[in-house]
Amino acid sequence: MPEPLDLPFGAGIDDDQLWSQVLNRVQNVPGIPPLGDLRRPALFLDRDGVIVEDAHYLHRPEDVRMIPGAAEVIARANTLGVPVIVVTNQAGIARGKFAWQGFVKVQETIIETLDSQGAFLNAVFACPHHKDGKAPFDNPNHPWRKPNPGMLLEAAQRLPVDLSKSWLIGDREADVRAAKTAGLQGALHVLTGHGQDAGEREGAVALDGDGFQCLTAESVGEAGEVLPILGK
Repeated sequence: MPEPLDLPFGAGIDDDQLWSQVLNRVQNVPGIPPLGDLRRPALFLDRDGVIVEDAHYLHRPEDVRMIPGAAEVIARANTLGVPVIVVTNQAGIARGKFAWQGFVKVQETIIETLDSQGAFLNAVFACPHHKDGKAPFDNPNHPWRKPNPGMLLEAAQRLPVDLSKSWLIGDREADVRAAKTAGLQGALHVLTGHGQDAGEREGAVALDGDGFQCLTAESVGEAGEVLPILGK
């Protein structure tokens, strides 16, 4: 029998087995109009391969390795009052490689590590569904699973986010496609994680156009130099 799941602060798993966690309210920043009803551009981040090294079904906290520059980019967004939102597919849960307990332990490690480096996340959304998953995680095309835009759209319901001015950083074409479908201003494709796999960068760059921008970089550490949302 699996151990009882002790959900951390701000987290919930709904009847559709979708994870959402709102950790920090979007802060007011001197020089930026108070929030009120104002929606702000957000920075969406894929997790594995962007914030942390892709450890192939990462579920043990001792395997968490932060990608250089990730904490600094998140901290910069924090300083600018830009909401930082993680949107992550978790097929390992669907395939039975690990359970929500492993996801929680990894997330808590990431959050603690960011905190030690002066950075924080505003929210985390995770979709465990996959076409090869075991019930109840076997929806073959769940609206939340990237390249579908569901996690980004849900974030805009839960936080004061202006999707049309927001950006996403991801290592897969599916991340970039989700950003475009959700109506984001653009995405940054990075070569860490699966970013160097055959066809990933080519597929991501091909999505540039129709009012959507796809930029490229070696890793998330370069985001502060190229993303308009971070005041490049």
